[in-house]
Amino acid sequence: MAVEKMLKFVSVGRDMPQKRDAEARRHDFLEIYGDFAKPKAAEQASRCSQCGVPYCQSHCPVHHNIPDWLRLTAEGRLQEAYEIAQAANNFPEFTGRICPQDRLCEGNCVIEQSGHGTVTIGSVERYITDNAWEEGWVKPIRPSQERTESVGIIGAGPAGLACADTLRRAGVQVTVYDRYDRAGGLLTYGIPGFKLEKDVVMRRVDHLSDGGVEFVLNCAVGETLSFDAIRGRHDAVLIATGVYRSREIEAEGSEARGIVRAIDYLTASNKKQFGDEVAEFDSGELDAAGKRVVVIGGGDTAMDCVRTAIRQGAASVKCLYRRDRANMPGSQREVANAEEEGVEFVWLSAPEGFVGDTVEGVQVQRMRLGAPDSTGRRSPEPMGEVVLEGADLVVKALGFEPEALPTLWNTPGLDVTRWGTIRAEFGSGKTSLDGVFAAGDIVRGASLVVWAIRDGREAAAAILQYLSQTVSASSAVAAE
Repeated sequence: MAVEKMLKFVSVGRDMPQKRDAEARRHDFLEIYGDFAKPKAAEQASRCSQCGVPYCQSHCPVHHNIPDWLRLTAEGRLQEAYEIAQAANNFPEFTGRICPQDRLCEGNCVIEQSGHGTVTIGSVERYITDNAWEEGWVKPIRPSQERTESVGIIGAGPAGLACADTLRRAGVQVTVYDRYDRAGGLLTYGIPGFKLEKDVVMRRVDHLSDGGVEFVLNCAVGETLSFDAIRGRHDAVLIATGVYRSREIEAEGSEARGIVRAIDYLTASNKKQFGDEVAEFDSGELDAAGKRVVVIGGGDTAMDCVRTAIRQGAASVKCLYRRDRANMPGSQREVANAEEEGVEFVWLSAPEGFVGDTVEGVQVQRMRLGAPDSTGRRSPEPMGEVVLEGADLVVKALGFEPEALPTLWNTPGLDVTRWGTIRAEFGSGKTSLDGVFAAGDIVRGASLVVWAIRDGREAAAAILQYLSQTVSASSAVAAE
């Protein structure tokens, strides 16, 4: 009977949840996609071909058992579908919204390769998880047995939260330290509400807090509290700080007023959505209203910036990227959404300089594509033609690098790579310091939320093993 409900891709076309009209969504920070109704979710899930070798699952960083929860959704067994999804992914409500499915699960869907249009995996994942919250199927964290060991986690982003969730369910006492006034990291202050509404993040943070995870906020390690003090308080420590240092532009005039970092711009905007007072925004420094905005970069952060500027009422928004559309790293779905909302993309363009003490324009070098580089993308080469793009606000979205943690935290024994990321054992996150682990972007470099979740889960498993071995060793010594 289950088979009869599946393999409908030959008779049922691909369908996404209704997307709000571009003109309407330009004026608010609400998510742009509506929700599936139950029959539509079942219909779209039934298109799955139930592959013997599910490439969607193998290309998912957390190896979601996607075919099984699609089948359960098609059969109307939604609570079981959620439980299967939750088993591999602590936060399916996040990944269903912000994963670049077009590059991961959906991009490797077998029926997509045969010309039938991919299964809308992300939208079904979002539906079954939101439905689980509404139905009360997301149960409080109540460990069957409490443990005495405690773990300190530095960073309340997706890696830190995934580790905290996993450890707390095992009964470990968990404290999460974070520099910001709210938990969530980039989920809260980096990703705009039109991709991930903030009540979705706060709901999960509240769930963790109710389950016994302690949050110590407004805590800048190395300033408010030393790293050694945190190590002294806990049996093990996880470093999950992410990467927050922006890559800079080395060009004449790059220190002009009105040239800002993407992280500052997005954080200010997200804080305003919470109703906070933000001096830099209220003064106009980080507000795009009425301005000619130029965003430099071609990744997902750049897409977040251009779409934020549209919603703030910018006079115009342009995105400069040194390669062409086919060679950009950001999601093509996000580019299409940005274009619908009025963003102009200026391909094969790189900044060569800036005009004005308070920025008035960007000197743009026209580029062409040469031979492929180490990433497989064709390298941009200057053509020698420079034009001026007018600008009142320039946002640098060139990516992020790790902070120099051994220096900031006065911990020279913490080994880092030549890129400044923490050197950690693959699969466990063990660092050069005993009992100290690391996970997420601070290890792998700026990456996706779903990879951070996987890293956090793997670190939690390694920490549990470490705690058990430490307790066993202590017991053996005591017995002697």
